[in-house]
Amino acid sequence: MLMIKIGQKIPDFELEAFQGEKIKKIKLSDYKGKWVVLIFYPADFTFICPTELAETADFYEEFKKLGAEVFSVSTDTVFVHKAWHDTSPFIKKVKFPMLSDPAGKLCREFGTYIEEEGLSLRGSFIVDPDGILKAFEMHDNSIGRSAKELLRKLQAAIFVREHKGEVCPASWQTGEKTLKHGLDLVGKI
Repeated sequence: MLMIKIGQKIPDFELEAFQGEKIKKIKLSDYKGKWVVLIFYPADFTFICPTELAETADFYEEFKKLGAEVFSVSTDTVFVHKAWHDTSPFIKKVKFPMLSDPAGKLCREFGTYIEEEGLSLRGSFIVDPDGILKAFEMHDNSIGRSAKELLRKLQAAIFVREHKGEVCPASWQTGEKTLKHGLDLVGKI
C-alpha cells in the first residue's frame, strides 16, 4: 500500500549510494529546490532492471537540464551496486546515484516493498522542488518502464507548476497546446 500520497510532502531520508565509483551518503533535504525522480526497482543482477536503468542513463542529461536529480533505489547494498556497475555494460552507463535500502525502510514509505520477498516493486515517483509528490506509477515487476515517458511526465509537472491554471491533456508533449478553464486549448502547437 502506498504510504505517501500525491500532494504530500516527502519525509527526509538519508541512504548510502553508489555513484561515480564512490560510496557516499545521500540526504533528500540536500536536494531541496530541485525536482527529484525516484526509480525503485527489485534487484541488481536481474533481467529487466538493467534495461530500465540504462535507458534512464540515456536520458539523464535531459533530466538534469530540467533541474531534476534521478535516484535509483533497490534493497541491494552499495557494494552490490558497485559490483553490478563494474560488471554490467548496461549499468556502466549509469551516472546518477544508486541508493541502497537494504532494510526496505524507504521502499515501505513509498509502498513499493514486497514483504515476502524483501524486494521492491517497480515504482517511479516525481517530487517537486518543495518536496511534494506530484506523480507516480507502480506496477508488477515483470513489466519494464519507459524513461522517455517518465521524462514526459516530469516535463508536464514542470509546465503546470510554472503555468498556473493550465493543465496538460493526454500524451501532452512540450510545446503542444494545454487546457485552461474547462476544455479551452491554449498555447502553440
